[in-house]
Amino acid sequence: MRRVVLFCHRHAGWVIAAWLVVLVGLTLADRALGSDYRDTVNLPASDSSRAQDLLSQVQGGVQAGDSERIVFATSRGSVTDAQIRARIDPMLARVAGLPHVTQVISPYSPQGQPQVAGNGRVAFATVSYSAGANKVTTGQARQLVDVARSAGQSGLTVEVSGQVAMRASPPSLGGAYIGLLAAAVVLLVTFGSLFSMLMPVLTAAVSVGSGVAVVGLLTHVMNVAQVSPQITALMGLGVGVDYALFIVTRYRQGIKAGRTPEDALGAAAVTSGRSVLFAGLTVCVALLGMFTVRLNFLYGIAIGSSVAVLLTMLAALTLLPALLRVIGKRVLSRRERRRLADGRPQAEQEGRPQAGREGRPQAEQDGRAQAEREGRPRAEKEGRAWSRWARAIIGRPVTSTLATVAAIVLLALPLLSMRLGISDAGLDPKGSTTRAAYDLLAEGFGPGYTGPLVITGRMDRTGAREAVQGLAAGLAHHDDVARVPPAVFAPARDGGTVAVLTVYPASSPQDEATADLVRDLRARVIPQATDGTGTRLYVGGTTAVDVDFSQALTDRLPLFIATVVGISFILLTIVFRSLLVPLTAALMNLLAAGAAFGILTAVFEWGWAGSLIGVDRTGPIEPYLPVLLFAGLFGLSMDYEVFLVGRIQEEWHRLRDNRAAVVRGLAATGRTITAAAIIMVLVFASFVMGGNRVVKIAGLGLASAVLLDAVVIRSLLVPAVMALLGRSNWWLPRWLGRALPTLSLEEEPTGADAPVAAEPAPVGR
Repeated sequence: MRRVVLFCHRHAGWVIAAWLVVLVGLTLADRALGSDYRDTVNLPASDSSRAQDLLSQVQGGVQAGDSERIVFATSRGSVTDAQIRARIDPMLARVAGLPHVTQVISPYSPQGQPQVAGNGRVAFATVSYSAGANKVTTGQARQLVDVARSAGQSGLTVEVSGQVAMRASPPSLGGAYIGLLAAAVVLLVTFGSLFSMLMPVLTAAVSVGSGVAVVGLLTHVMNVAQVSPQITALMGLGVGVDYALFIVTRYRQGIKAGRTPEDALGAAAVTSGRSVLFAGLTVCVALLGMFTVRLNFLYGIAIGSSVAVLLTMLAALTLLPALLRVIGKRVLSRRERRRLADGRPQAEQEGRPQAGREGRPQAEQDGRAQAEREGRPRAEKEGRAWSRWARAIIGRPVTSTLATVAAIVLLALPLLSMRLGISDAGLDPKGSTTRAAYDLLAEGFGPGYTGPLVITGRMDRTGAREAVQGLAAGLAHHDDVARVPPAVFAPARDGGTVAVLTVYPASSPQDEATADLVRDLRARVIPQATDGTGTRLYVGGTTAVDVDFSQALTDRLPLFIATVVGISFILLTIVFRSLLVPLTAALMNLLAAGAAFGILTAVFEWGWAGSLIGVDRTGPIEPYLPVLLFAGLFGLSMDYEVFLVGRIQEEWHRLRDNRAAVVRGLAATGRTITAAAIIMVLVFASFVMGGNRVVKIAGLGLASAVLLDAVVIRSLLVPAVMALLGRSNWWLPRWLGRALPTLSLEEEPTGADAPVAAEPAPVGR
């Protein structure tokens, strides 16, 4: 690690030029080729997939692709008035000529008469596509919306609902740039140096820009969800600033202690640099753990996020050393440079003056004057403050542990009522065409019209048609069904017949009652209607796909969690050569994740404080978000675990005094961890200000978890638990120690840094 970092430092010009070429080249390639983001859900064994396969067999392909709705409403009169029709008909004729459109059913046609609401003020036209929404480009989607909306004026409102319409307004980066600016302010306050502030910001910006471009290029070789660029930027900016901050902090400590730039950078490389390498790889492993869920929708998100983290890690280990060569000692503030020039270096180990047998700083006992007379550097103010905080915690470890765990469990309680499901268009951002169309449909026809179910089946057996017709008649009286139009029997390409029965639920697509209706149809209603005929009917449609997707993710979530926790445990065991440190880290990370999910449930499902972040309607949590957030949270929490415990381990090997090691480790890293957490929270919180609900949930979830992890768990719970466990923290069976590879996060001690000879401390110290 030292050789790589120092090589980049010595060849700064070439390294910086190489990164600029990578950034510019990838960005230009992405803009030249464009992007093709697709929200593709492939559940081959599900009921909804079989229904879609049958629809694709319908002759002419009318039912094979996506179906959109152009909804229009008038504020006066009726939508059937001549002046309204004179504006709608030409617009629908233009829509019929758009790419991939195979059929447009107007509410003014005999077939479309049911598409006029009972109050006469709302109606919709159905637009059928020959392909799924993922095959429609963003430009073609915008063309549909623009053509439809062009008819809206003088009291007539026209909006579009459906998957194609959603592609017309892909999620944006929201307030990411505001978050990056806020992070810069925190860095400036923390370091007091403009150049120290610029280093993490520039490193993160270059690496994240390259990562987003890579994700855009990946869309041409694999399915990548529309939300992937936002998640990529979210993860990349968060960890990118943090990784650079860890290295810059350790580098500054070396420079302030009087080391040469290369010596200081080499020390930072084998301590913070190795921590960054391990933390970055852990985040990537956690994100790639989403492959265990075996759902192609998550693959693009997993790879895109991992690429962003990998690039930020590489930038911190290569680009950052090169930039540090350019700025030299300007990484310090003017006051710090003057102090260094006057021959008054500061302690490299913040908060680590000479220790007595009980782990109390000797300089604190003798006073500042005595410390300076003895020639010992005085610890910085922040180090002393964190030392006092650490001693207060380990002085009452049981109380600190119980109080912290109780607070976290309290925050996690709403998790017990979390409901996973796909939110409908009613939760789309205000002002979007899909949200407006949803509201118009719900007002004119009822909420179920925004997400109809489609029951399909082959009519090859005797009595099949009669069974479908009987099913339609029975569903007309079902309590959870609003309307059932007559079944359509369409010819299939192979010469057979496919039945298509549309069912409009009484509840909205995201309501639990609608999911219950889908399950009831499959488990009871359809089997009873087709009993004795040998006919198989399948429940499809967008709402049914969402139900199947949610169920598939719920079923596979335990395996995913076990995989991520298990791999992280193994990696931490290798790094810290301990069993209890990884075990407690895993349990604490689970607590932080539970608390974050509890906060999300309270805000997005219960509506608590939702208005503060623009949440005006409540709904379920998207089923893939717990997978994504858990991977991200577990990976990000390892950053602080490695940075904090790695420093505690350094002190333990020097002193063999557990309590002193905990105090000094927290004193040396507390300020940096807090600053890093604030920066990451600001970056994540900036995404909450965006309009997309999924991005809001991801931003708030990550921000909450990081805040809890850094401020509560790493700064309070970890020191308390490590004080309780004492020397047992570092226990590892000899046979396992011999079997594990050796990976140290420590700088090789020399001279004054050599381990202090000390009597073995009893367990508990």
